[in-house]
Amino acid sequence: MSIYLLVNILVLLIPLLFSFDSRVSFYKDWPGLWPALLLTGTLFIIWDALFTHFGIWGFNKEYLMGWNLLGLPFEEWLFFLTIPYACLFSYRVLNVWIPLKGNPKVQRQISFGLILIFAVFALLFRDRIYSLITFSLAALFILITEWLMKAPFLLSFYRAYLIILIPFIIVNGLLTGTGLEQPVVWYNHAENMNLRLFTIPLEDGVYGFLLIGLNIVLLEYFIKKRRKTLPFNKKTPLPTTP
Repeated sequence: MSIYLLVNILVLLIPLLFSFDSRVSFYKDWPGLWPALLLTGTLFIIWDALFTHFGIWGFNKEYLMGWNLLGLPFEEWLFFLTIPYACLFSYRVLNVWIPLKGNPKVQRQISFGLILIFAVFALLFRDRIYSLITFSLAALFILITEWLMKAPFLLSFYRAYLIILIPFIIVNGLLTGTGLEQPVVWYNHAENMNLRLFTIPLEDGVYGFLLIGLNIVLLEYFIKKRRKTLPFNKKTPLPTTP
């Protein structure tokens, strides 16, 4: 078994098992979860395949099974299932166990601050493809969800992401070479800021922000849509969103 495959399995194992916990009942979100994972995964697979093709990043064959599709290893395809699943599970657990009261003013202030930070970095490193695209898309994502969609759950997403950063550092740290002779995923440092948290390029944190944020937006959209189309059933209530 490859190291990358083992990481995928370990990331998914506990969230999948506890998806049937009676308090959280994350399995009830599955009708909205799977299309969210599929749509987001498709976009990120395209992004991933293009960046791999142009040598912006790549994969160390020593840590892979050797199965490839569209230039991406099998483990990388799994990454866009296992990581978002675990993160969306964490998002739902936090919303159920520690509900966060909505505060539109604070949410807008945080959103504005993040847009400003991402825009500045995009301008400063506009000659680095990974930096430019990642920071620009992150700023655009917040602009659309906050001011066009007026999504009320962004504050819950921001909180969840801060907490998710802890396992993110562990998992992504391993993939980028922490504790290994060579990284599982390597980067062309001419195309990023070459600034790191341990072995992790800082752009990866924003990349993860986009990946999880888009999954959450789509999950909430599909859950809301399903709630409108299905008749109310006391025995099988739909999960509540903050």
